[in-house]
Amino acid sequence: PQARRFATPDAARPGPTLGAEQDAAAAALRGAVAHRAFSTTLLTGVTGSGKTEVYFEAIAEALRAGRQALVLLPEIALSTQWLDRFVARFGTAPALWHSELTSRTRRDTWRAVAEGEATVLVGARSALFLPFPDLGLIIVDEEHETAFKQEEGVVYHARDMAVVRARLSGAACVLASATPSLESATNAETGRYAALHLPARHGGASLPDVALVDLRRTPPERGRFLSPPLVAAVTETLARGEQAMLFLNRRGYAPMTLCRACGHRMRCPNCTAWLVEHRAQRRLQCHHCGHVEAPPEACPNCGAPHSTVPIGPGVERVLEEASTLWPEARRLVMASDTIPGPAAAAAAAKAIQDREVDLVIGTQIVAKGWHFPHLTLVGVVDADLGLAGGDLRAAERTFQLLHQVAGRAGREERPGRVLLQTFAPEHAVMQALVSGDLDAFMAAEADARRPGHWPPFGRLAAIIVSAEEERAAERVARDLGLAAPGGDGIEVLGPAPAPLAILRGRHRRRLLLKTRRDIAVQPLLAEWLAKVDPPGNVRVQVDVDPVGFL
Repeated sequence: PQARRFATPDAARPGPTLGAEQDAAAAALRGAVAHRAFSTTLLTGVTGSGKTEVYFEAIAEALRAGRQALVLLPEIALSTQWLDRFVARFGTAPALWHSELTSRTRRDTWRAVAEGEATVLVGARSALFLPFPDLGLIIVDEEHETAFKQEEGVVYHARDMAVVRARLSGAACVLASATPSLESATNAETGRYAALHLPARHGGASLPDVALVDLRRTPPERGRFLSPPLVAAVTETLARGEQAMLFLNRRGYAPMTLCRACGHRMRCPNCTAWLVEHRAQRRLQCHHCGHVEAPPEACPNCGAPHSTVPIGPGVERVLEEASTLWPEARRLVMASDTIPGPAAAAAAAKAIQDREVDLVIGTQIVAKGWHFPHLTLVGVVDADLGLAGGDLRAAERTFQLLHQVAGRAGREERPGRVLLQTFAPEHAVMQALVSGDLDAFMAAEADARRPGHWPPFGRLAAIIVSAEEERAAERVARDLGLAAPGGDGIEVLGPAPAPLAILRGRHRRRLLLKTRRDIAVQPLLAEWLAKVDPPGNVRVQVDVDPVGFL
């Protein structure tokens, strides 16, 4: 006999006092769980409105009913503050499921879930496949996050699979986000999902004031990346004894290195990608395959000595500039290179909360639901990053990311301020961020996609052909193109080289099937793929509802 591995969270333990709107939303979620039937609810609300505390009430209801609850978080390693809030509410920590667990802990957790001993489990997307005997509630926090999509091996989207899993279990499913995906928002509008909204921040905190810095009018000094208005705002914030954050969604020192003599660009030998300079570790690295090499003493193309120069900023370069501008400020970089796991994330969060840090410089890690009471200024170094390229969700993703980053400012009684550096202040994304009108932005985005039957008003399926030999990939992609289905409401784009035409040494070709919403794509795909028999050295991968197009 084994000792009990997980304590049962105390559902009767009193939580914080909820406002009227939060209480109404919590009552609706408790009702959905108590009904003991499948339902899906989209829980939205501005950043800091208390969505977590509201769905904690749904977890308490599941515990009272003697059923299990599953919470999916996009990056469990960054969720130390969430876990602290759970312990404060329920008196004990939940069971955890993520890739950093030891094999023994995974085995113990798997058994505890199967035996019903682990009543609340918090995990990454793979937690969906644990053997819950009586699952009563599934919560997908930050449901818009692309981290829920697995694009390697078995391809699936954990948000959509959570809805399927809830239906199979007769459970309530809650999708929570301050910036919901257009797919979920459309499902709520059409009545497929129930909808709950929290319009105000908890505890009387006000939303931050968002302003644009037009880099065409007030550019940074030569060789710098922070504009005079942003530098002045950070200086004022630090002088008041408050904390500031600089956000740039680029790891390393510079995204590209080239030779000033011949223009040669340092690229990965295994991928169609530039090598990113990490100056602190003195290395050039590919962020796709992990290839690493030392910075060259001379250009590998023309042989010119010491001729390579970094192009563009990464967080390390912003740190270097900040060190020059504010030498007395205590600085912390939050990126996946510097925050490798839960322990490092907990230490960073504690240092910021304890005011041991004045200036936070970070990548998208800093957008993940952190609550820093003394952080009052957020400066976005390159708000236009992510708007370019052929991704149909580029505007939506940029809005979601920057809105989440902006939500880190002014979460307590002190008002927050957000400055976005941009070369396109007239862009719809920038105007929506300034006005804070998420509904208007989403409506405009929907209007742009509806006529062309782009998701969520149509269906997409990508077929990715890859092989170590280019001719083999080309031949199979061509055969698939010739066998492509046709008909009313069906369109096939490609074959064409993928934007990352070589990835980890494999040549890649892509085809894209686009159909109307009322056409089932799975039978079409099955019939299409049956017409082509690829050789063993060619891999054909199918991605229904792709979120990435590289």
